[in-house]
Amino acid sequence: MINSGLMTIEDLSDYLKVTRRTIYDWVKHNKIPALKLVGQWRFKRDKIDAWIENQSH
Repeated sequence: MINSGLMTIEDLSDYLKVTRRTIYDWVKHNKIPALKLVGQWRFKRDKIDAWIENQSH
């Protein structure tokens, strides 16, 4: 995981215990907070944690 709190698709896949394909689908359908930096998807850890919290309610 990148020290700045940004995660790659691979990092997020490991963190959430889902496939990379699932993450790409969520991004495609705007179901998960994501940033595209220099052509690559990145995910802020704090935003993902908040998203997880909201999903459980």
